[in-house]
Amino acid sequence: MSAEATNPEAAPTDVAVRRRGRARIDLRRLGRAALLNATAGPAPRDRLPDAISHVAEAHRAHHPEADLTVLGRAYVLAESSHRGQFRKSGEPYITHPLAVTLILAELGAETTTLTASLLHDTVEDTEVTLDQVRREFGDEVAYLVDGVTKVEKIDYGAAAEPETFRKMLVATGSDVRVMSIKLADRLHNMRTLGVMRPEKQARIAKVTRDVLIPLAERLGVQALKTELEDLVFAILHPEEYETTHALIADNPGAGDALGAVAEQVTTVLREAGIGAEVLVRPRHFVSVHRARLKRGELRGCDFGRLLVLVAEDADCYAVLGELHTCFTPVISEFKDFIAAPKFNLYQSLHTAIAAPDGAVAEVLIRTHRMHKVAEAGVVALGNPHVGQEPDTAGPQADDGERVDPTRPGWLSRLLDWQQSAPDPDTFWTSLRADLAEDDEITVFRADGSAPGTISLPAGASCVDAAYAQHGEAAHTCLGARVNGRLAPLSTVLGDGDTVQLLLAQDAVSGPSPEWLDHARTPAARIAITGWLRAHPESAAPPAPTDPRPQVSVPADRRSGAELHADLDGEQPAAVRPAGCCTPVPPDEITGFRVRGGSVTVHRARCSAVDAMRGLGREPVTVRWGDTPQGRVTLVAESFGRPGLLADLTEAIATFGAAVVSANVEPPSEQRVRHTYTLHLPDVTGLAALMRAMRDVPGVYDVSRAHPSRGVS
Repeated sequence: MSAEATNPEAAPTDVAVRRRGRARIDLRRLGRAALLNATAGPAPRDRLPDAISHVAEAHRAHHPEADLTVLGRAYVLAESSHRGQFRKSGEPYITHPLAVTLILAELGAETTTLTASLLHDTVEDTEVTLDQVRREFGDEVAYLVDGVTKVEKIDYGAAAEPETFRKMLVATGSDVRVMSIKLADRLHNMRTLGVMRPEKQARIAKVTRDVLIPLAERLGVQALKTELEDLVFAILHPEEYETTHALIADNPGAGDALGAVAEQVTTVLREAGIGAEVLVRPRHFVSVHRARLKRGELRGCDFGRLLVLVAEDADCYAVLGELHTCFTPVISEFKDFIAAPKFNLYQSLHTAIAAPDGAVAEVLIRTHRMHKVAEAGVVALGNPHVGQEPDTAGPQADDGERVDPTRPGWLSRLLDWQQSAPDPDTFWTSLRADLAEDDEITVFRADGSAPGTISLPAGASCVDAAYAQHGEAAHTCLGARVNGRLAPLSTVLGDGDTVQLLLAQDAVSGPSPEWLDHARTPAARIAITGWLRAHPESAAPPAPTDPRPQVSVPADRRSGAELHADLDGEQPAAVRPAGCCTPVPPDEITGFRVRGGSVTVHRARCSAVDAMRGLGREPVTVRWGDTPQGRVTLVAESFGRPGLLADLTEAIATFGAAVVSANVEPPSEQRVRHTYTLHLPDVTGLAALMRAMRDVPGVYDVSRAHPSRGVS
């Protein structure tokens, strides 16, 4: 929210216009209309203010019987409360909530969502209170407005952004319309990002890429997701964007090739007596870029797809049969998302056909209703609580809040594990990792108890299933039966597997550190990590069974943090942290013997560990001592500007960290990478130090050094 700038001429704008075939809102015209409304006084009771007429027109196209009176009242409150506020481009601030509301209206959102959208920044940026919104517009609107209102930065400091998203996701668990408004809000802010500083553009674009776009995908709002992808693509990858832009511009006749195939398909379906609408859908920029990477040189039909819309589900399969009979099908491209819908509500048949001239065209087949859901996702579902009695409005959460009956399984899992995240940094990191998992599997519970299925990300193991089904009781899990056969907890589950978790009868057992190697879900990782921290003795290596003593050798003093290696009667020359991943407490670590009799210690997930194992090297058990100090290597990515190095060094010195070495790479596309090796007096302050470095103007990312990390 709180959009700060607008740039209607921004490069990606023509992408959306080309794809959607409609004119973009003229914000200057809306601004003039808003000012005229303000000076002319309230509109007559029987007429909406001119500035909101375009919203009313879009809303009535989807909801002909909608009562527009409440929208008029919401606009009057929003305009009067934002009066005198302007965006950085000079337009009156009211143009932002108007634009956000129009985006949702065109997707088919119902009146309550549009009302809240008009008011979504009033509580955050004006003197309007949440109680006032509740009195004038009811509990539903107040809940949605509160859900998208940011937490106060003065209260949360650097953790304000993660905590805002946590608050928003919790609110979304009760009503997915909260996230619908946030996605539309971010889309308009991304459209109008042009006059912000480049580093702020990059920072907003990265959060959009890592959090908002995956959420749009999971909620099925493809219309917003695809445009957000293009806008992020233009900011974070300007060279690739320009290459793709030129590729599309150099192929103006690409639509003709698809149009010719569309005419052939239309003729075939007409002769078969199947009523269908055949449309040509150009690919958006990111889709063209991906197709080029996958296929190399693109031909005319590669720049778009055919969309076939029919009335009934059965007609979809009838169309598929005719296409596969009259054209040559590309069997490897066939997917049936009608019989097996995606977890984000998406349904469609996908295929590809070769026309007589050799042109291959991808085809999407769906009903009109499927198409609406595919484009608008949860927005198309309307009010999830409509028709329910106030005292029995849907399922109830543990805290008494009602639960959105349309809430998807992935959101329920996210809401469960976020409660256990001990701090904002863990939540933020886990959220990004969770949203990066874009495939989902369903496994069946062998005990037959309700619910009978467990939804997990692809690649999840029996460890993940145990914590998804039993929560913290999974600490005592001993093993599993997968499809009736005994299997280790490390077993990776497949879609449709049946799993039975075997729990110990006593509460003494607990997870081992090795479980973290097999845990894919944040819920499992957070629970295991918490238990291991509470029971540090469980992470210690078992006592030797032979009489030979173990030797505990401290780390090389230059590393600062104290490390110990447990060997059978041998004396290593030194125990040193690896320079590739610079482990610091409380990182999970493993060691390997190297030449000269030393032991090199790596972070458990360092790529060098897999390389060592691949060479047949046996790991050495290593552990941290009690010394809180340590050495770490950080990489700061920034836009070049005078004084940046001094400001970064000052931020580092504020935390008492000593710079052991520093390296600044030559600028590339006005972006600079700084690599610092630091000695920290207390490694527990590492997360706070990284946040302070990110807050330096010009810096858009700070991360731990990693051997396989590339330039983004």
